[in-house]
Amino acid sequence: MCGICGKMVFQDTKVDSEQIEKMCSVLAHRGPDGRGVYTAPFIGLGQRRLAIIDLNRNANPPLSNEDGTVWLVYNGEIYNYTSLRAELETKGHRFRTQSDTEVVVHLYEEYGMDSLSRMRGMFAFALWDASRKRLFAARDRLGQKPFFYTVTGKAFIFGSEIKAITADPDVSIEPDCFALDQYLTWQYVPSPWTAFAGIHKLPPGCYVTCSTDGRTEVVRYWSPPAPHKTRQSPEEIQNRLMMLLDESVRLQMISDVPLGAFLSGGVDSAALVAFMAQHSRRPVKTFSIGLEEDEYNELPYARLTAERCGAEHHEFVVRPDAVEVLPLLVQHYNEPFADSSALPTYYVSQMTRPHVTVALSGDGGDESFAGYTRYAWMKRWQSLDVLPGWFRDGITAVPRWLLDPVSWNNTAARLSRGLEMVRSDLMSRYRMEMSIFKPVERRRGYTSRFWAMIQEHSPQENKPLRLPKEPHEDAVDWMMRHDQNFYLPDCLMVKTDVASMANGLEVRSPFLDHRLVEYAASIPSTMKLKGWIGKRIFRNTVADLLPEKILTKPKTGFGIPLRKWFCGRLGEMLQETLLDDRSVRRGLFEPVFIRKLVVEHRSGRRDWSYRLWALLFLELWFREFID
Repeated sequence: MCGICGKMVFQDTKVDSEQIEKMCSVLAHRGPDGRGVYTAPFIGLGQRRLAIIDLNRNANPPLSNEDGTVWLVYNGEIYNYTSLRAELETKGHRFRTQSDTEVVVHLYEEYGMDSLSRMRGMFAFALWDASRKRLFAARDRLGQKPFFYTVTGKAFIFGSEIKAITADPDVSIEPDCFALDQYLTWQYVPSPWTAFAGIHKLPPGCYVTCSTDGRTEVVRYWSPPAPHKTRQSPEEIQNRLMMLLDESVRLQMISDVPLGAFLSGGVDSAALVAFMAQHSRRPVKTFSIGLEEDEYNELPYARLTAERCGAEHHEFVVRPDAVEVLPLLVQHYNEPFADSSALPTYYVSQMTRPHVTVALSGDGGDESFAGYTRYAWMKRWQSLDVLPGWFRDGITAVPRWLLDPVSWNNTAARLSRGLEMVRSDLMSRYRMEMSIFKPVERRRGYTSRFWAMIQEHSPQENKPLRLPKEPHEDAVDWMMRHDQNFYLPDCLMVKTDVASMANGLEVRSPFLDHRLVEYAASIPSTMKLKGWIGKRIFRNTVADLLPEKILTKPKTGFGIPLRKWFCGRLGEMLQETLLDDRSVRRGLFEPVFIRKLVVEHRSGRRDWSYRLWALLFLELWFREFID
């Protein structure tokens, strides 16, 4: 795991190495074990290294082929690198290191851009092909590793974090108001946008090429599949899942540094630890975090799994000080990011790092096996679709018109959203379910000035979060695929990557092995979700490995007691930040709207905690990066 950066200029001059050094310096937390810079005509590449495979200094990046015509900076792990290396050696390639990074160099030499189909892992890299005078950069299939870039009139500039890009003096810094509106809707900025105008995320499963004349092309090489369903029996499916899960965990345990696992009270991380125990000669090191509030504390469940698997278990009960940590999160996330579970993820990473350098995580299981409760809710709303659309729209029109003016009331707001669900289709319902600020709240809360800036930046086509529904695809399959396209890479993976790398910790996610994801997509959704219970086929698959209480435990999010915190010290910070003159002068939100949210929440009249967290993070982001 590392931090990468670089610059390709559109003229035959050597890139300033001091500029690349400066870009590298802001990524030091991502790579405390070493750094490297390569510059030549047209190109400058830099990398900070967190050494995981081949700890020898000779493996420090950037790495090249034998004649120096291909240079690579690389962030991630290729889990099948040993078999790829053996294949390449039979074709005459010679290696100077034992690293997976060098395998990528020779894989490109042999197969060019088709090399991506042979890689099994998580990665973001940039490769300079001097012979073709072309930069080739790619991101892994499910977006586990980040890649940001911008194209100016003079250069293509990239980095693992936006801070590395804005360290270049040629890059201007201004907010993208369309992206900020997306953030306030979804709690994150979706790919390919960022909160900074002109700076882009390379979407997951894509590569980008740039030539020295400035021509840039983004190409998708993989998408979450919507295949026809398997006709295998449940027993055959479970056997196949066991094999794929076991193989994924085994491959992702390869490491030259200490390795452990995040262990929550859920079935996903518990299953990973059980598989890890089967492949480890020593007790697996597991790490769990708990909060003082019982409803957010899963330590008793994590303890059950640790005891069952004979793990070397570490528990941490934290009393988070969000007032102190929130500004640090703003600095590390670079963009507004409203998933409040970033805070406990940061803490568990911080407390894990003194013990291990790599931790396996259960991220990705919900999106493949229908683990979210919202899937069951949406399936129930869909039962209304037997009624004609014109009929549903007609019977809800008058109640919606009457409720809209009073929708600030809790009961009225729920009724209003319920009526909207009745009249909507699946895609509109899911947008409503996933959004933080609902449409009526955005209409009332945004100033006319903000709306004008949103329209000014609004793209004419390819608007985000518009995933077509395939003809043979049912509602649950579509929602899982939607989350794999957007929520998983742009929210969950961002949360995990940033929080862990801020502490110099590599996190791997065996559930995101693309072969497992592709096979899981072929399993009928009826085998995954029944009633309110998700992951049925997965639970049956791992039933013999886990305690009964883990298998029957309801889904619990990795949350924090925001409602309570905003009534205490964090609430004072909220009021001082959102209601001061500096925030009001920004002119994005109606002051009456913001004050209403703050006052109603602090008085206990209504829970606005998720909206307030999003607004607070956004205002702190403006003060850190824009002002």
